[in-house]
Amino acid sequence: MTSTPPALTTTTHDDQSAAPAPAFARQSRGRRLTSQWGSELALAGLIVLIGAAIGVSNDAFLTQGNLVNVMRAVAVIGIAAIGATLVIIAGNLDLSVGSVLGYSGLVGALAMHGQIPALGIPAAIAVGVAVGLANGLLVTYGRVNPFIVTLGMLSVVRGLALITTNGTPQEVPESLLFIGQGEVAGIPVSVILLLALVVIAQWFLSRTITGRRITAVGDNPKAAFLAGIPVRRTIITAFVLGGAFAAIAGIVNASNLALATTDAGAGLELDIIAAVIIGGASLTGGRGSIIGALLGATLLALLRNAFVLLQLSPYLQVTTIGAVIILAALIDQLRLRRAERT
Repeated sequence: MTSTPPALTTTTHDDQSAAPAPAFARQSRGRRLTSQWGSELALAGLIVLIGAAIGVSNDAFLTQGNLVNVMRAVAVIGIAAIGATLVIIAGNLDLSVGSVLGYSGLVGALAMHGQIPALGIPAAIAVGVAVGLANGLLVTYGRVNPFIVTLGMLSVVRGLALITTNGTPQEVPESLLFIGQGEVAGIPVSVILLLALVVIAQWFLSRTITGRRITAVGDNPKAAFLAGIPVRRTIITAFVLGGAFAAIAGIVNASNLALATTDAGAGLELDIIAAVIIGGASLTGGRGSIIGALLGATLLALLRNAFVLLQLSPYLQVTTIGAVIILAALIDQLRLRRAERT
């Protein structure tokens, strides 16, 4: 579709078209920005405040080594959270994301020790895609609750990791270490990868037909079906992409540690889903953003880093993260009720 160029107009000294936009127009643009990105802007402000508070409380926070560690932690959770965001926006939930993250890294390390090392990364991503496809098929055609499906898949994948290696950790080849441990101009390669994936995924979600279908299906699956959207295929696509992003995060995680273990990713599903919820995604589906998930992952990484630097109890850390999740879910519900009233 081509756009028709606007008609040419002549200007005079009395022409007001070149005058600055009136104040109310600038305010309306500000309102639109706040309306569209209000949650993300508020979360970004909170991150800045928390970062400043940590920096004042502990001089070690602003050291290059500590900031690099924080960024690497953000990269692992953030990449997996991208895929989890797509699943949640589609109105579903994936509890197997932590297990997929761990098993994919393990399979990638094993494949790179084989005769064709170049197959390591594709093999790892294939694991994530396969698990995502299985989850999607069971949820759509099997009509099993996604909570039950992915909870069971969490154990299945964890068991496969134990069976595949008999519980033995696998060293990550040096050729793969650059992804997790390398730096470009002082910035970790994993963070550069994360930012690139965030841009691509946000564009995919907001600008492509499939991305818009994911949002439509999560918002109202019946209306989406009546509008001719292939609901089942869209949900399966969301799960497949969720598994693929979890696999990429697994590669980064294994590269960070230089070791792939069978329990890698255990418990990370909580942080990943928390990052998505904190980032403004609704558990009822139909709303969320990739940038919000990135900010959610950043907030969690800052909180965990603060507990270490301030030498606070690790038990308090678990309680605090849980409280943050509950608070984010409560805010989501209040937002939904306010939207229903209007």
